[in-house]
Amino acid sequence: MLRDALDFNSSGSGSEGSVFTKSEHSIIAAYLIVAGIISILSNIIVLGIFIKYKELRTPTNAVIINLAFTDIGVSSIGYPMSAASDLHGSWKFGHAGCQVYAGLNIFFGMVSIGLLTVVALDRYLTISCPDVGRRMTGNTYLSMVLGAWINGLFWALMPIVGWASYAPDPTGATCTINWRKNDTSFVSYTMMVIVVNFIVPLTVMFYCYYHVSQSMRLSAASNCTTHLNRDWAHQADVTKMSVMMILMFLLAWSPYSVVCLWACFGNPKKIPPSLAIIAPLFAKSSTFYNPCIYVAANKKFRKAMFAMLKCQPHQAMPEPSTLAMGVPHSPLAPARI
Repeated sequence: MLRDALDFNSSGSGSEGSVFTKSEHSIIAAYLIVAGIISILSNIIVLGIFIKYKELRTPTNAVIINLAFTDIGVSSIGYPMSAASDLHGSWKFGHAGCQVYAGLNIFFGMVSIGLLTVVALDRYLTISCPDVGRRMTGNTYLSMVLGAWINGLFWALMPIVGWASYAPDPTGATCTINWRKNDTSFVSYTMMVIVVNFIVPLTVMFYCYYHVSQSMRLSAASNCTTHLNRDWAHQADVTKMSVMMILMFLLAWSPYSVVCLWACFGNPKKIPPSLAIIAPLFAKSSTFYNPCIYVAANKKFRKAMFAMLKCQPHQAMPEPSTLAMGVPHSPLAPARI
């Protein structure tokens, strides 16, 4: 631990170690403050909708609730610490604070990736494998959600116990995986994280959504959904929302993956400072775009949100099964129509 602290002190935690000017730090801090406020408020609204409308507390909706919790976790802990350090011009919370900050960001990020994989599996089982989807229970969803949290905890703890490490990045005002120390420990940890928490989830997601799109295209072509137009439209909305979430996940985490791979197989000192700061900022952006996607891609969610913001009574909310993923499991795959 003492050696880690000494490494921390020599890794550029002071203002002289930053590659950005005071003005640039202030701009980054302003962005983090605004983004953090938007993220916290929007995700609190998402949770408020679930609290207000009891019929929406279904097993599938539990995935969205957990995603909101991970977003609030990053927004309420990660954003303030990073913004305060940028205003200060360097990391101001010491070695212990660096471990907590970086660990929590990795933790919530890995949990979010796992939960998005659960979303993809839910879409696949609901639309393409109705027989299996119908047998999904609350305990099944609980197991998958717990698996996502446990996986995130494992990868967040590893650098703390010695597999790779956490340290300030070249900006000097935030902490992350110490990719400037690209030794065997860092390379092995990074490659495992990329495989387990990036390549495998993306493979599962693309497989699921490919088969979902095929099922929906076949059903639309057969014109057999006339008597189920409303439910089918909702399933299409939910699937569109889910695909948008995956695409935004790719946009948010790809720069961070590029930085880590560059550090593994190239010279970390040649990584441009702009990429070094864009990568974590893009990853953090995942905390506030999910609520925006719910609103943009799912009109039932919009109705529920507007009903709550207008303080309408429970009965005033149209179509009770309003939120994404909140429909009962009566799949509409072609074989069942």
